[in-house]
Amino acid sequence: MTRAVVLGGGLAGVLAAVALTRHADEVVVLESDRYPAGPRPRRGLPQSHHNHVLMTGGIRALDELLPGVVDDLLTAGAHRRNLPGDCLIFSGEGWFHRVRTEADLIACSRPLLDEVIRRHAGIEVNEGVRAVGLTGDAEKVTGVRTGTGALLGADLVVDATGRRSQAPGWLAALGVPPVEEVTVPSGVAYATRLYEGSGDVPAVMVHPKYSPARGGTLFPIEGGRWIVTMTGDPPLDEAGFLAYARELRDPVIADLIEKAEPAGPIRPCHDTANRRRYFENAQLPEGFLAVGDSLVTVNPVFSHGMSVAAMSAVRIAEEGPSQRAAAEVADRSWRMAVAEPRKGGNAKVGRAVLSSAGLAAELFHGQALIPAVRDHQAVFRAMVDDLVEPLTAEQAISQFAWAR
Repeated sequence: MTRAVVLGGGLAGVLAAVALTRHADEVVVLESDRYPAGPRPRRGLPQSHHNHVLMTGGIRALDELLPGVVDDLLTAGAHRRNLPGDCLIFSGEGWFHRVRTEADLIACSRPLLDEVIRRHAGIEVNEGVRAVGLTGDAEKVTGVRTGTGALLGADLVVDATGRRSQAPGWLAALGVPPVEEVTVPSGVAYATRLYEGSGDVPAVMVHPKYSPARGGTLFPIEGGRWIVTMTGDPPLDEAGFLAYARELRDPVIADLIEKAEPAGPIRPCHDTANRRRYFENAQLPEGFLAVGDSLVTVNPVFSHGMSVAAMSAVRIAEEGPSQRAAAEVADRSWRMAVAEPRKGGNAKVGRAVLSSAGLAAELFHGQALIPAVRDHQAVFRAMVDDLVEPLTAEQAISQFAWAR
């Protein structure tokens, strides 16, 4: 193709643009916002204040698309943690033993991640240019209309404008039938705060018992800081935030932040609904593609958005632009996010997963968006063998070179 136009200069847009350089003579990226000088939160990305994690599938995809970028992130201060080998996790079933799997995560601030990826990608972004509509008809999209009235022709227009995408309305204006959209409320809000803290601590996760309600996470990020998020309905005042952390199923996060120095205000987030637009099933015109949060958005507790964007970009690079391929990549995350919470279940397997390397790998490989182990022998052994005694909180914490 001659020209591809990508709408949105965030992570999904930049990675899609990188992928499209293999298929188009010219790739143009339009971003309505303007980037800050240096790795700082930007106005057009309100969630940039909150916790962002790259899962294993996203890490591998980034390294495939932009070789060396993961090393650049780690050099810039990002932290890599194994799941659950380098993580202190209190799940609904209990505390996880430290077992190593192939599942990792990388934690850093969203501004750092975006800046390192943009620098590595070398994609020119036209800042301060807002798309207001598409040109063409119900059979073929031929370009984009901007807020200044300018028309930009394209063989392909990629919508990477995120949660607030206006693409369904733009397509309707061309005579395209409505795109099916499903929204599943998450029932939770978030509050996040930065603290000055040592990078020597593990990633800490305290999950609710059955539903995505009252929980908390602490991740070390660049600059000698921790990013701490409370989920459920956390208060936004200092005393209330700390009290909420102390009232979790275990107060380990409260014990940490009580001794740390806050490095910013408490930031709320209420836009946490799961939403999927079934572009792949719509009668889309030729020359249009939706990626990233424009296509599928899941509750941030799953930390899948950035990884799905990277994995989708790899598919575009390998196969060319395909709405069905982008949907296939996102489908696994969507199904995980909207599954009904499991009440009870097999108690023996639930207990064994906390200490069995095979069962832990099965669980965390799925969450990290990489192929699961499918170790049926491990499931069988967990059902018939003597089970390891569950860890107490102090035993779980003592697995790490750090004391409460």
